Amino acid sequence: MATEDQIEHTCRHWVDTMVVGLNLCPFAKRAIDSQDVRYHIFDGPLDQLADAFIAELQLLDADPGVETTLLVISQGLEDFMDYLDILDGANAMLDELGYAGTYQIASFHPDYQFEGTDIDDVSNYTNRAPFPILHLLREEGVEKAIDAYGLERAEQIPNNNIEQLASLGIDAITKLMNK
Repeated sequence: MATEDQIEHTCRHWVDTMVVGLNLCPFAKRAIDSQDVRYHIFDGPLDQLADAFIAELQLLDADPGVETTLLVISQGLEDFMDYLDILDGANAMLDELGYAGTYQIASFHPDYQFEGTDIDDVSNYTNRAPFPILHLLREEGVEKAIDAYGLERAEQIPNNNIEQLASLGIDAITKLMNK
């Protein structure tokens, strides 16, 4: 099993290569450059993941210098359907804890598959990552980024990403992800 440092290094490389390098999220570079991104590697039993999730929300509350947290789950959620169950629970927790409208979750998984797509559809790679990740974002930061970028341009990001990945092809994408 990989160490926490190795997992973090792998995730940072994925962010640098795929998310920022391919500009899949035009808002990510600023956060990366200003070092406002926290990577938290969770390697405990899944029955403790909710506590780690709550702790990350509390950290974001306490430290406005952290813009976003990538809660990386190093083991136990290899099955995408199990991950989706956890994601549903995490979104429900945001509501239950009064964080809806304050934070949102972007989801990533090595086997991410959008409903209605084939497993090898290029669109799935927009949300594929080396490990399951619950990416916690500040709603206010997302809104400011969209305002600065322009709503119409922001709405085109998913389609632009799919077109870009399709032009690269699965082999090139896989090679980038596995470097």
